[in-house]
Amino acid sequence: MPDVADIAPDFTLPRDGGGTVTLSDLRGRPVVLFFYPRDDTPGCTKESIGFSEQLQSFADAGAQVFGISRDSVAKHDKFVAKHGLTTPLLSDEGSTVCEDYGVWVEKNMYGKKSMGIERSTFLIDADGKVARVWRKVKVPGHVDEVLEAVRAL
Repeated sequence: MPDVADIAPDFTLPRDGGGTVTLSDLRGRPVVLFFYPRDDTPGCTKESIGFSEQLQSFADAGAQVFGISRDSVAKHDKFVAKHGLTTPLLSDEGSTVCEDYGVWVEKNMYGKKSMGIERSTFLIDADGKVARVWRKVKVPGHVDEVLEAVRAL
């Protein structure tokens, strides 16, 4: 589970629309990774739309933004089309990256325990080090807070 100042665990994952993204290839500019539980659920939809609406602001600040969940690329493609998302979505079906980042956790909902993704965001600086970590993210206001942190780098 990476913390501030740690080198972010590298990965290569498939993305919506085809192709792959390798984290280490993105060095030289900040990267925002937001991990979310599932495509097309209310909170995840709001968060993904929020990042998409601010994607140009992140680009203006020099950062790239990626959403990551365990959904398949096909599900991501449907989610993107349905909501007009512009933020690239990465598929971690094997949950390897989720585990590397410590976001694959036991959840307890209504007394029922299950494994799932804890909504979390990582800001990685241009050198590949973790600059900020947000865990147990509440969606309202989160995108603006992350954008401010990018601008402060």
